[in-house]
Amino acid sequence: MDKGLPIYADREFTVEFYDVDSMQIVWHGNYIKFFELGRCELLDKIGYGYLEMEKSGFGWPVVDIKVKYIRPLMFHQKARIRTTLVEYENRLRLSYRIFDMDGNVLTKGESTQMCVDMRTLQSRFESPACLTTKVEACLAAISEPVEATR
Repeated sequence: MDKGLPIYADREFTVEFYDVDSMQIVWHGNYIKFFELGRCELLDKIGYGYLEMEKSGFGWPVVDIKVKYIRPLMFHQKARIRTTLVEYENRLRLSYRIFDMDGNVLTKGESTQMCVDMRTLQSRFESPACLTTKVEACLAAISEPVEATR
């Protein structure tokens, strides 16, 4: 899948007290929760959120996650996470960027999710049509306005 895939979603959030350590800095493990906020936003945009996944009979467990901490998030800070779809044909691979409200990158990350048939609990090495058709429809909707202006 091309890294320039244009499907992304943004979500703003505020760092809450329960996210921070005694120095009022976000505890490192809580960044995964912020990634989940972004992942849900992106999957809902595609039309294949967790409720749709469940109805389709497929699960998508996270099998790999990477985080690069650049600058800390602090208590009560407002931030924005951008989640971008990087790959979808054989697995879901998403990239994450957390920005402060001035646009500075604070955190980078990436997650990989594999498809599992929930009836058999077998991994699938190709994404099912219930995901790929929704992604392709989303891609088509994004590209239509661009082509119409040419």
